[in-house]
Amino acid sequence: MYVDRVYRDYQGRQDLKSFRVSLKETDLYISVANQSYSPDVEKKAEKLVLSLRYDLESYISMDPDFRTTLQPHALAAGAPLIARTMAEAAGTAGVGPMAAVAGAFAEFIGRELLKISPEVIVENGGDIFIASGQKRLVAVFAGTSLFSNRIAVEIPPEKMPLGICASSGTVGPSLSFGRADASVIIAKSAALADAAATAAGNVVQGPEDVKKGIELAKKLKGVLGAVMIKDDKLAVWGDFKLVPVAAGQ
Repeated sequence: MYVDRVYRDYQGRQDLKSFRVSLKETDLYISVANQSYSPDVEKKAEKLVLSLRYDLESYISMDPDFRTTLQPHALAAGAPLIARTMAEAAGTAGVGPMAAVAGAFAEFIGRELLKISPEVIVENGGDIFIASGQKRLVAVFAGTSLFSNRIAVEIPPEKMPLGICASSGTVGPSLSFGRADASVIIAKSAALADAAATAAGNVVQGPEDVKKGIELAKKLKGVLGAVMIKDDKLAVWGDFKLVPVAAGQ
């Protein structure tokens, strides 16, 4: 099911220039410092997407189980870096490698763009790579929950770059075995954050399970924080602040 990404209309970043790169399932919303932007930056991002997709699709053609398995997967010889990164993250979280694909793409492209711009935010379907020299707020979209778009994770500059990724069993097309309105994970690796968000969200069936999602996230090496939301229940863990979202932020 396609879900229109209307939340992109509310991203208030006056110091950043934003643009979209879309190819097949990959749909990126990229922000760089105003002074670093040029049409060439968009072209570079497009080329990066093409290259990453070529590497991953070529690998999947010789190892089709990589795309379909819901369990950690042993790679064939010669797997490209993007596949190895996804498989490692998925192995840590105990899920299939495609659970890490959006975060991996966001991070690979974000780190390349950091060579051009000191400020980079790459959002890929709610999975974000973020690097900034100033505090940034990442609002939490949680479907029909009363917390949706009313709270944000405050990311201080000394914590970045990092990944902050979300999974949901009630919003969007991502596969989840849980019913979390939002399973949000923060990690130094966006690929790991993506895979861990799936794993933590899988254990949330009802409001009473939000703490189960947090406990699972705590056990995953490399995870720095988590926010779990189901209906009117919220659980938080990690050295990060949750702040209210003001109108226009």
